[in-house]
Amino acid sequence: MKWVGIVLGALVAVVAVAAVIGAMLPRAHRVSRRARFRQTPEALYAVLAGPPDWRSDVKEFGSLPARDGRQQWWETSRGQRITYELLEDSPPVRRVTRIADKNLPFGGTWTLEIAREADGAVLRITEDGEVHNVIFRFMARFVFGYTGSIDGFLRDLGRKFGQVQIEG
Repeated sequence: MKWVGIVLGALVAVVAVAAVIGAMLPRAHRVSRRARFRQTPEALYAVLAGPPDWRSDVKEFGSLPARDGRQQWWETSRGQRITYELLEDSPPVRRVTRIADKNLPFGGTWTLEIAREADGAVLRITEDGEVHNVIFRFMARFVFGYTGSIDGFLRDLGRKFGQVQIEG
């Protein structure tokens, strides 16, 4: 019985340390990744603006009524349903989306910028994120990594087109 108390005490200590470190980390972060594709900007944009059925992390998705004139939709990813909204839509060069749910431990925007190149296009994704919960902030910084979602997104997009080269 004594070992149960020790284990529980150790777990509480680990969570407390994670909370203290998380509280010292900045709430906001900005990260960016880019990848080259042998596709036209128009073809790349069409996939990005279309249904996310090519993404391995999205299990379900659907449309929602527009709010304040902005297109909205939902996606279920990693067991969590998240509502998104389209802030800017400039085909085929720029698309800005934002997490519309206010009750999540995280939020922010993704800016997708597509530049034409001689042999295709370069896609740059910039995440301006916020992590509200101090434990989740610790996990995002030291366990998941801030670029984990972008990297997975670019890998899936590369699989969709049969090629990708992720850059910094």
